[in-house]
Amino acid sequence: MRATPPLTNDLYLRKKSRKTTALESVRNPVRASASLLRRSSSDQADAEQSLAETEQRIRRIIENRSLETHFQSIVNLRTGQAQGVEALSRFAQLPGRSPDVWFAEAATVGLGTELEVAAVEVALAEIDRLPLGMYMSINASPATILSEEFHVCLAEVQAERVVLEVTEHSPITDYGKFAEGISDLRSRGIRLAVDDAGSGHAGFTHLIDLKPDIIKLDIALTRGIDRDPARQALGRALLQFGLDAYRTTMVAEGIETKGELSTLRSLGCPVGQGFALGRPGRLIHPSALRSATVTPSGDVARPVEGPPTPFDDRGQPRARTQPLRPDLLPSKR
Repeated sequence: MRATPPLTNDLYLRKKSRKTTALESVRNPVRASASLLRRSSSDQADAEQSLAETEQRIRRIIENRSLETHFQSIVNLRTGQAQGVEALSRFAQLPGRSPDVWFAEAATVGLGTELEVAAVEVALAEIDRLPLGMYMSINASPATILSEEFHVCLAEVQAERVVLEVTEHSPITDYGKFAEGISDLRSRGIRLAVDDAGSGHAGFTHLIDLKPDIIKLDIALTRGIDRDPARQALGRALLQFGLDAYRTTMVAEGIETKGELSTLRSLGCPVGQGFALGRPGRLIHPSALRSATVTPSGDVARPVEGPPTPFDDRGQPRARTQPLRPDLLPSKR
């Protein structure tokens, strides 16, 4: 609320000032153009400096491998046993942002593939610590998957223990070329997973042309499925499509409540992933991944994956109210 309304004289002076400024711009076009040019040059310089700083920040992460991997259990809903884990990258560097922002920034400065490959290398370095028979699901964009660096990264890995999950960060523009580009990986035994089924991002063309080994139901479909008949109908249809038509593995992502878990089990979903089954964590005690059991009430005992970390469940750095313990800092290779 204004304490004292403006006087008529004040309004007149302001209007006159604006007129004068406008007239000066008309009378002195060269001066006005020079002013705009200076502002434009300054904005461009600021943008270039910001990009340069971003590039330096991303390059340091890549060179030092200064990121860590958290793993979330992928659980058989019938037995309660973890049959695999999904590798999730975590960044402790400032400014604190979620992993998808870091990867998006890397792409803007032409380092998207390099950062994704670095993240995959850090994750695969721990694959031998998983119990025998368990697989590791790694995420990569279509462009990265087709890159030479990515294929070199997977050259020595035990292929049958790796699931390649195609992210939706960028679209696949040529399915034939993509299928040909990953044919050698699949012939070695590396399985292909497609996520976001049921969200609209991964359409039927995406599923039919890629012929994935694993289809992951999107969290948007899983969330609240126990209270929504429409979600249940769509979930039932997708499960039937995957299990009957493709005979592929179906995984429900984002299971967070006992109700969601119970409903998905009743719909016949064989595999699930989410906070109700195990929160992301480091492989401090890998053997604990096999300790989950489904109780008669539908609960699943959460595997113990390690002590508190610098990140929350969504991948955001926690508030640093006290110095981080050295053993919780990201390792460097």
